[in-house]
This record gives sequence, C-alpha cells and structure tokens, in this order.
Amino acid sequence: MFIRVKATFALLSLLSSATLIAATTCNITNPCPSSAPCCSEFGFCGTGNFCLGGCNPFASRALDSCMPEPVCQNAEHTFPDLSRIHSNATYFGGNATAWDWVVDKGNIINTNSSGGELALLLTETNGGTRISSTRYVHYAKITAKLKTGRWGGVVTAFITMSDIKDEIDWEFPGTATTEAQTNFFWQGVIPEKTDGTTEKGLTDTFENYHDYTIDWKPDSLTFLIDDKAVRTVQRSDTIGSDGVSRFPSTPSRIQLSIWPAGISSSPPGTIEWSGGMINWNDPDYTAAGHFQTLVKSVAVVCQDPSPPAANVTSYVYGINSSSLTPGISFSDLTTINGALGGKGLNSAWMTFTVAAVAVSLGSILSY
Repeated sequence: MFIRVKATFALLSLLSSATLIAATTCNITNPCPSSAPCCSEFGFCGTGNFCLGGCNPFASRALDSCMPEPVCQNAEHTFPDLSRIHSNATYFGGNATAWDWVVDKGNIINTNSSGGELALLLTETNGGTRISSTRYVHYAKITAKLKTGRWGGVVTAFITMSDIKDEIDWEFPGTATTEAQTNFFWQGVIPEKTDGTTEKGLTDTFENYHDYTIDWKPDSLTFLIDDKAVRTVQRSDTIGSDGVSRFPSTPSRIQLSIWPAGISSSPPGTIEWSGGMINWNDPDYTAAGHFQTLVKSVAVVCQDPSPPAANVTSYVYGINSSSLTPGISFSDLTTINGALGGKGLNSAWMTFTVAAVAVSLGSILSY
C-alpha cells in the first residue's frame, strides 16, 4: 500500500490594531460569519490575508469573500537574489506583479555557489519552510529544478495546491535519494481509481539537480523526470462509481517545501514513510545549523483551457455544478487586498480586524 503524507504548515497569529476576534473554525457545512468572512487554508475564519492564497470560497461567507486569484503567466523563475520573494505571507497584499513567491512559513537563504540557488531551511525550531507562488495556474506545465534532502525524517516536496484542495505532488521522503513519489488528490480526497507511485533508479537526488515536471492539462496529467514521462493519468481514468471525475481541475498555487515528518508528534506511519526520526546531531545539521532543499529554477508554461484576454487579471469561482466540480472564470477584478498593494507594509493594514489564530504544525496521514 502506498502511504501518502502531507505536512500542514503553521500559520502565525495575525495582529490587528485594537481588537482581536475569537477564532472560528470553518468548512463547507459551517461557513464563516459576516464578521470574519474568509475561511483560510487552515480552516479558520478571518479577514485580511485570510482572504488571499488558500482561502476556500465554499467554506467562506460567500464565493466572493475570497480575493480573486492572480491569473497564470508564463515565467522562468530563477533565484540570483531574494528580491522577488515576499518574506512573510501574513503581510502579502495580493500584488503578483510585485512578488513572484511568498514565504508561508520558515526561512530561506540565497546561495551563489553556481549562479544562484534558493535554499529552503529546516531547523529544530522553525518546523520547516514552505513557499507559494503568488500566481495561480489553471492547468500548466511546471518544471522545478531542485536538489532534495538526504536525511531520515526530512521530506522535500514540490506540489500544486488549490483553494479547495485539488493537489498534485512530487514528494521525496528521507533517505530515499534514488526515488521520487507522485500523487494527486481531488478536493482533498484520494481518487477512487488511482494510487500514488514511486519512481526508482534516479541518480542521487541530493547530489544532483533533476528536472521534475507536472504537465497538467484539462484531460490528462503527466509526471516527468528530466523530460522523460514516468506516469500519465487521464481524466477519464478518475471517474468513480458515481460518474464523477475526481481529477484536479481548479486554479492552484505552486508550492515548494522542506518539512519534518520524523518527529515525535507525527503518526508512526508518517515517521516510517519518511525514513525514521530526524537526527538533529547529524554532521550536516551541526555544520550548517540547518537541513536544506535547494531550488535552481521553476519554469511555468500556462495551459488554460482557453487563453485569457488582455484585460484578464484573475480567476474567480462559480457555483458548484451537479458534478461537484466548480465553475472557474476569468475576470478583470483586482487581486490586491485593501491597502497592501506594494512592496512595503502600509499602516492601513493595521486597521484590519483579524482572527487571532496560532495553528500548530501537524502531519496528515492518508491511505
């Protein structure tokens, strides 16, 4: 049986100028109140950045409570410096022109050993690092050139994640440095007719850069390593016994992460899958003060079902159809939330009343 494990990253408590409202949980059957209309990716109601990346429109007060999602653009992201990465997603205002990525949690550094690399750091105290793209993709060919970790209990991941938990994964657990794992999910559910796969026989993924590709089209999903297809799934393959196609179909952010699966708070299956408990006395860790995943580049080629017009800025959700698949439309609506449009923290941000929520790092084990 293939065991698929995902880390849910901690979201820092948010500040308001004067008043904190009590944290309210939310889901599709328990939507948010008008006082805190946006359901965050962690399932809590609030305002401000709760309404940006990861905001679930079907668990929020209304479909338009969440901000529109910045539309896909073709890009070749490299990391000669950190100038295009917002260091704290809490203060990101939705301006995808000013920023390409946001740090959801953890720490990053830039290395220049071979022309610039982005290092995502894991320490015993930071709980791991995740960055997310500011723009969404609604079908795309995405290639990440990266080096994984090589330590038991430490997981590297390159995924896409939608606001309603459509998900496509490349994952690299622990010491398995000649392997890569693929998986996908539909609204958080493992598709009935598919399972995760393990691709073997890679040259050392810690020592060598490889190109890992997610080629996501409306009717098919192909995983490639160094331009060689290793797995293809057709949308038609995901039709369940109820006639519903459980295929990722909603706009998604690109996410890269390194996270600690081998810790005492993880389920036993998570620890085993990831290669055991993390050794914080490992020579690599003591020498550098951290474990790391290195990212050389991320290339994005948009594959929207129809090309956007020149005035299109965003994606917006429509009402769920009888097939349980929501409608997605282009729009010319702004993606910028309130006053946080530029590269600096505007004092107007402090007028937002937001939920005070501290979400602990956890791991979700799916079979």
